[in-house]
Amino acid sequence: MQVLYFGWVRARVGLSQETVSPPAHIGTVGQLIEWLRKRGGGYATAFADAAGIRAAVNHEIAEADAPVREGDEVALFPPMTGG
Repeated sequence: MQVLYFGWVRARVGLSQETVSPPAHIGTVGQLIEWLRKRGGGYATAFADAAGIRAAVNHEIAEADAPVREGDEVALFPPMTGG
């Protein structure tokens, strides 16, 4: 699974992207974020408030309960603002 980080999420994690292999029980965006948070360090800081993280799975905006699977591209980013 390819995970891309944007905005302050990227700054806190310290990476723009990485390939991860989460355990088999990780099946949703929310579970993936929680698993990443438990890695500690910058991940714990970036994902301390999971409700403040937005996601896209394979270029489609996704909610926390959206499924993720091996081979997916998951983008994680802060809330967007604009006008």
